[in-house]
Amino acid sequence: MADIKVAAYICKGCGLGERLDADALVKVAQKDGKVPLAKTHDFLCNADGVAMIRNDIANEGVTHIMIGACSRRAKTEAFFFPENAVARANLREGVIWIRPDTDEARETTQEMAEDYIRMGCAEVKAMTAPGGNANTGSSKTLLVVGGGVTGMTTAIEASKTGYPVVLVEKTGALGGWAARLYKRVPVHEPYKSPADTGVGDLVAQVLGDSNIKLYLNATVAKTDGAPGRFVVDIATESGATHTEDIGAIVQASGFTLYDMNKLPELGGGKSPNVVDQAGLEALATEAAGKDGVIRRPSDGEPVKSVVFVQCAGQRDTTGKHLSYCSGYCCNASIKQAMYFKDANPAIDTTIIYTDLRTPGNGEDFYRSAQEKGVIFTKGRVGEVAPNGATSTVKFHDLILDDANAAMVDVDLVVLATGQVANSGINIDAPAAAAEEVAEGAEPKVEVKPISILNLTYRQGKDVPQLKQGFTDSHFICFPYETRRTGIYTAGPVRRPMDIAQAREDATGAALKAIQALENAELGRAAHPRSGDLSFPKVRLEGCTQCKRCTVECPFGAIDEDEKRFPVFNESRCRRCGTCMGACPVRVISFENYSVNTVGAQIKAVDIPDEFSEKPRILILACENDAYPALDMAGMNRIEYSAYVRTIPVRCLGSVNTIWITDALNAGYDGVMMMGCKSGDEYQCHFVKGSELGRVRLSKIDDTLKTLNLESERVRDLEVAITDIQRLPEMINKYAAELVAVGPSPFKGF
Repeated sequence: MADIKVAAYICKGCGLGERLDADALVKVAQKDGKVPLAKTHDFLCNADGVAMIRNDIANEGVTHIMIGACSRRAKTEAFFFPENAVARANLREGVIWIRPDTDEARETTQEMAEDYIRMGCAEVKAMTAPGGNANTGSSKTLLVVGGGVTGMTTAIEASKTGYPVVLVEKTGALGGWAARLYKRVPVHEPYKSPADTGVGDLVAQVLGDSNIKLYLNATVAKTDGAPGRFVVDIATESGATHTEDIGAIVQASGFTLYDMNKLPELGGGKSPNVVDQAGLEALATEAAGKDGVIRRPSDGEPVKSVVFVQCAGQRDTTGKHLSYCSGYCCNASIKQAMYFKDANPAIDTTIIYTDLRTPGNGEDFYRSAQEKGVIFTKGRVGEVAPNGATSTVKFHDLILDDANAAMVDVDLVVLATGQVANSGINIDAPAAAAEEVAEGAEPKVEVKPISILNLTYRQGKDVPQLKQGFTDSHFICFPYETRRTGIYTAGPVRRPMDIAQAREDATGAALKAIQALENAELGRAAHPRSGDLSFPKVRLEGCTQCKRCTVECPFGAIDEDEKRFPVFNESRCRRCGTCMGACPVRVISFENYSVNTVGAQIKAVDIPDEFSEKPRILILACENDAYPALDMAGMNRIEYSAYVRTIPVRCLGSVNTIWITDALNAGYDGVMMMGCKSGDEYQCHFVKGSELGRVRLSKIDDTLKTLNLESERVRDLEVAITDIQRLPEMINKYAAELVAVGPSPFKGF
């Protein structure tokens, strides 16, 4: 390592100078932190304070900077020194704002600040300034897979910003599902009647845009590479294959309707006069080309009565059908009911619903349908019994609580069957066991999903999916991102949505894809650590080839070479550190975040002896949720124990068990790990990070038994960013529990 020079800067602004002995902190940095240059400043983040630091960099040869001031989440622009290693000691939100301003508390508050100075000095000396990823890609072309409304909108919006687009559509025409519609739900006032789909205009824009290269009757045969340098093979109907250099990808492969043949109890597949919403759109389009009269499929007679069955095969709690609500179906049925009423107000038109949901237009569209004579009945349909050319609809009337209500001699029944995402192959689904086939019976034919992207990733051909089949993403904070960096999804492949929502989704995905390809060229990380120049490095001489890093990486960023050593694809990496936490021999690290940077902080804390009655609690807090919640607790002046020492970690998945062992061996009385919610409704910014971390840390009891320590010494908490009040309460409660358990037997060793 080249010669380093560390400088520590202690701020006295924001009340720090009044609450803390800044001169004593300087002495701690010099003596315990072994920092040759330490200074105070009345307001470190102002122009004069920043100039002082820059002057020391230029004239004193400072390479490593420790700033004792506010949280690392604050004043990031002021304290931006990209050529230097920088550590932050949180004296404001983490010390003075969470402690009472009393004489009694002054001693423990000062001790807390001094420990954070020691920790900051220890951390920065274990860091180096990230140099960025040299293995960058420069392609600025965006690939859009799918030529429906979502895909066309993505292509158009990206082209408007000046980025070239390659648009791939598997059929011979653009438009997708929307091209099959007769009309669409209105998106503007007064929401009175169905509107034109607008597909023709979008198609014209795509065809007239020289910045958009269009492939029809084409599929993606192979996707290799990483953000900024994807290489995509596109197979066309003629048999030719075209190779394109791509910077980022948006998958807009849309949806199919749930198969109504799986609903025989609702008449699906039993009568031509029972159709799904797509079937009715076809009837309406056909009628518009003739006399405007929608006719019964079985015999061509005009429809005089029609019933719409909502939630057909949706919101199912049995596990047999779709568990979710597709959201758009109620508005679609209202629109389709108007097809009949607008043509002939005398047609008996009824919508049977359990809950009516009309996003995007208030209730104006629904009220308009009522005014046109559409009947809305709150009920749950149990059976549709075809009876020749008509059907009997049996339902439970939820208003009258009549379980035997029925509508007889209905000409047409329309089932709102919901959206099923065209996500490709589910790489997370376990292989289904082959079912035994009775002798003489026809074997059951299962339709296998077709890969959309044909990725060359070792984890599988397509992006991971949620249990409902939609593409996986952090649905709260990063809705378009998938677990494949630089590959985004938009529209109904991501979640159920209507045309208006899909177009908005497409615009967002286009912008995120552009951000990814620009970051890739600069060697920066993508979300959520956007702009981070660090990336993982491995000491191969110490690697045991255990494959834990390759298996646990949530983003497919690690492959293996011919000798089975890990190969890091830095452009795919999100910088979560899960590989670092997984490595049993601790040979994976980042320049500014490693086993050593955290371990050094843990060891730098001054541990009081067993007679002082001052326990020490280590908090390893997720930087995305738990640490911001602690900061906001400080901003709200919510007090919690002075005995905690908090270290932000990139993700719970990055926590290496050696940190816990080191802390307990050093005499810490307890360790609190704060990570995001995991499971089906995860909130982890790195998707699987907290889950993988918890699986790994579930074995910590073995460590505690080896050390002959109580299980209470280590606590794992699921924390949300909104837990501003709850978190201090939990800290104080845990501190009280540890007092009852007694001091660590390792104090003084």
